[in-house]
Amino acid sequence: MRLTLQQKEFADAVLNIQRAVSSKSTIPVLEGILLSTQNNELKLSAYDMELGMTTTLEATVQEQGRLVLNARLLSDIVRRLPGETVTLTSDEKNIASICSDASEFSIIGIPAEEFPEFPSVSETDSVEISQPMLKSMIRQTLFAVAADDSKPVHTGSLFELSPGQLRVVSVDGYRLAMRTEPVQSEQSLRFVIPGKALSEVLKLLGDEEENLSILIGRRHAIFKIGKYTLITSLLEGEFLDYKAAIPAGEKTIVTVKTAAFTSSVERVSLLITDRLKSPVRCILEENEIKLFCSTPMGRANDHLSCSLTGENVEIGFNNRYLLDALRNSEGDEVRLVLNGALSPMKVLPKEGDSFLFLVLPVRLKSEEF
Repeated sequence: MRLTLQQKEFADAVLNIQRAVSSKSTIPVLEGILLSTQNNELKLSAYDMELGMTTTLEATVQEQGRLVLNARLLSDIVRRLPGETVTLTSDEKNIASICSDASEFSIIGIPAEEFPEFPSVSETDSVEISQPMLKSMIRQTLFAVAADDSKPVHTGSLFELSPGQLRVVSVDGYRLAMRTEPVQSEQSLRFVIPGKALSEVLKLLGDEEENLSILIGRRHAIFKIGKYTLITSLLEGEFLDYKAAIPAGEKTIVTVKTAAFTSSVERVSLLITDRLKSPVRCILEENEIKLFCSTPMGRANDHLSCSLTGENVEIGFNNRYLLDALRNSEGDEVRLVLNGALSPMKVLPKEGDSFLFLVLPVRLKSEEF
């Protein structure tokens, strides 16, 4: 193999592709990136047996070839090269030479034949969606994906496609996050994408109004984003019946400024640590939210104005779960819908229901502040 390409493009591509490389594997080839040429392009591939990623770069190819190089070492070398172009060569003994200006590295590669094949995906359904929209949908729901694998299907987000609509739902046993947007589709599909894969998709998505394609097979999904292709296994299992988990009652409806409420919760949370945990007590009454927190370190209270209709309510929350919902809300104001002190609180946009966050309450002890 012998080729020349732009250093910055090469470094950026390696950095992105590297995220699909296995970080802890007893199989050396899974810690590498497969470099393969085709005509005047260099293709980079990484696959950890669950998540795979490929991209192509324009290159001047004098000699075709294929080789696997250690991803971490390749990334460290390429991003530190001094020149604007890089020349990459390899011989029959899988020794790669990387040159740029006065710098030259010679590193040992792995035969391309040892690199695992990507799974073949046939009989796919597909949907197209704008990159900024999917980026926003993933960002607003990824935080509620379960961290542990007591129920593996909840370590991913449910994608529910129905005619004219895409809904993304995440749950972890303590909260729920849901985002709904219109799309041009006449299909009805349900599939669960692992949270790890969605984190990588999020990093590849741009803010420009370009569409991406999602291809869905029986066991895998493929995201085609610009020059990048990402393939991931789908999670199997029975996802929570999220519609049944959303309370129907509306005893109290509160409209409050998102930033002000977030700042207030952050302030009273200063007394809470991993070792000293305590709920944030919220009293919603007479167009005011009063917040209290008490730990062995001390006590804190704060208050802010709001618009309240319905019953007054006193309710407690885990501060982190409440803050996650508020920080991922879009808009200057949010609508809080409560159905009593022991029912989950719904966090919605001021108008409509494009997103919905459900935060479970914490049972409060009777203590004086």
